[in-house]
Order: sequence, then structure tokens, then C-alpha cells
Amino acid sequence: MSGLRVLITGFGPFPGAPSNPTQPLVARLTRLRRPALADVELSSHIFPVTYRAVDQELPKLLAKLRPQALLMFGLAGRTAHVRIETRARNAVTMLWPDAAQTRVRKGSIGLGPDALTFGPHTAKLLRAACATGIDARPSRDAGAYLCNYLSWRAIESVNTDDQLQLAAFIHIPLLARGASLRKGAGRITLEELVDAGEAMLMEVVKQARQAELVGRISEA
Repeated sequence: MSGLRVLITGFGPFPGAPSNPTQPLVARLTRLRRPALADVELSSHIFPVTYRAVDQELPKLLAKLRPQALLMFGLAGRTAHVRIETRARNAVTMLWPDAAQTRVRKGSIGLGPDALTFGPHTAKLLRAACATGIDARPSRDAGAYLCNYLSWRAIESVNTDDQLQLAAFIHIPLLARGASLRKGAGRITLEELVDAGEAMLMEVVKQARQAELVGRISEA
């Protein structure tokens, strides 16, 4: 099976976070060259932290790139560990505007259930991340800001797009700087995060291949 396509995304800066560590992480993961990725087309995108950008750019990316898997990263500045999100809540904050100073007028994303789940593959991504030695934990709450909003839109896309097989959202903490760059210094380093990100990417590729194979068998 060849021609697998994976889209890796992050976010740009936003109020309170002038530097978003998802950007260098996404860049590093997209440049990976591994035998297991020889037939995988990796593409990347950095979303501006606005609701309009997510609504406009995600459908265009899916239509243009036709990925089978979507691996998304966002910043959780108040969390010291990596969070593997298991669901998106039908909730959006009316308190804080996005980076374009847009403030939503209702507390839900739209009609539908209280939450949408990513699927059982999140447990496998968690095991893959933990196997690298990083502190990674499952999360049932992606917040009520752009990370949760993108997660909701991504799960909607998995449910309606014949090409997209799975999506995953990973919250990362602020990274170590200066003297705390060495491993074991308390705060996670970029290198540790790249290792965990690579492990999760490999698992995403594996799960997407399996989902595509099942789809082909069911069509036969």
C-alpha cells in the first residue's frame, strides 16, 4: 500500500503566547526521513489562532492534500506534560477573543452531541509517546478555545470525508529553555518532544494504513 498522506498541523502565536512551540515541532516532524516513511507524503500547516482560519483553511487543506490522517498539535501552557486528547467538546468560550479579536456569541460550536470522540487509536498514541520516556497522559478536556474547536472540526471531517481515516490532537506544554534544556531537568525539551512526536506519527501511519486496508476489503 503506497501513497499514504499525513497532514501535521500546529498553531501560530496568540495573546499570551508570542512564541508557539508547535511550530518548530511540526517543522521537525515534517522533515523526518525514515524507512517507514518512505512511501508517506508528509505535509504541514500552521493555523492562525482564529476561528475563521480554522473554518476556511481546514476544508481547503483536506480538499487539496487529501490526507488519510491528520495529526494536530496545540499549546497547553499551564500543563507540564503532553496531553493526548480523546474527545472534543461542543463548547467554545465567550470570554476570550481569538488572535483576530473575534469573540463568539454562543457557548456551543453547533448542533449535535455534547462531545465527539477521536477513537480508540488515541490509546495507542499514548502508549507510543510514553514508550519514549516522556510524561504523556490522556485528556478528556481540550478546553474551549481554538484547540478544542479545531478538534471538533477535524472529527466532523473524519465522519464526513471518505478520504480522511483518522485524526488526533496532542496538547504540548511550554518547552525548556536555557539551563533547563538538558533531559531530566523538569520541563520537557524540544528534542524529547520530537522523539515522542515521531513515535506518535509512526503510530498514526500504522493506524491509517490499517483503516485504509479495512476500507478496501469492505469495498471488495
